[in-house]
Amino acid sequence: MTTTTSTRVSEKTTALVSVLGMLMLGAVILFAAGHAQSATLHDAAHDVRHATGFPCH
Repeated sequence: MTTTTSTRVSEKTTALVSVLGMLMLGAVILFAAGHAQSATLHDAAHDVRHATGFPCH
């Protein structure tokens, strides 16, 4: 492998890891807010869901 090829593979790997990390973070946030047991957190998430058009009931 040449340095240029190695750099391209490294950049693609870094981009893929970043995208997967953001998808996982988004899923965790959505799951946590949607299933929150705390009344305050649930109410705040509920208001955000209404504001963004996310169906909640």
